[in-house]
Amino acid sequence: MNMPHCPRAAQTSARLLAAAALALAATPALALYKVVGPDGSITYTDRPPVATTNKVTPLSRNGTATAAPASGLPFDLRQVATRYPVTLYTAADCPPCDSGRQLLQQRGVPFTEKRVASDDDTAALERAVGGRTVPSLTIGRQVLRGLSQAEWAAFLDVAGYPKESRLPASYQAPAATPLVERTTAQRSPRAAEPAAAPPPAAEPEAEAGAAPQPDIKF
Repeated sequence: MNMPHCPRAAQTSARLLAAAALALAATPALALYKVVGPDGSITYTDRPPVATTNKVTPLSRNGTATAAPASGLPFDLRQVATRYPVTLYTAADCPPCDSGRQLLQQRGVPFTEKRVASDDDTAALERAVGGRTVPSLTIGRQVLRGLSQAEWAAFLDVAGYPKESRLPASYQAPAATPLVERTTAQRSPRAAEPAAAPPPAAEPEAEAGAAPQPDIKF
């Protein structure tokens, strides 16, 4: 299985804040939201809709739908999360991924976590962030590959996320989900197959080997 590369924390330079400001300011005006009106009409816009009864779906940098910020957030945090939604890309047994998740949780950043667990997920990760490195983070259309706490903090600052958590006590972060949605057949590949006949008494079935472990590089 081709799994993503999971490096240790990267070194950062003293120009992170300036680079973050320039990167966010220079981001091209691409559609960030898909708005469906009551009559079914569809509009794409780079401005977060305010006080609308239309169905609004945030879009990632490659045009795919992302999870909308959770309701019940403070107004200022909801505005930031709507304009610059945060998505964390992780894999199992990845200590830098755990550190990146902890950074976002301690700062109170509402985020969506996407877990890489298959070749399809790896391919989707490469399309989403332009590489196979985990953890990766997207803040709006800005992509950050590899964990650099100073760099992540700088971009979150420029996006307008508060430095300390303002999440309500009742807030519950959504569970991590795979990048590519699994079908029932994919989750249970043998569910549709007929049951195998029991082996002869003199030739007992060989013990199944251990499941292969994902080849994740650190």
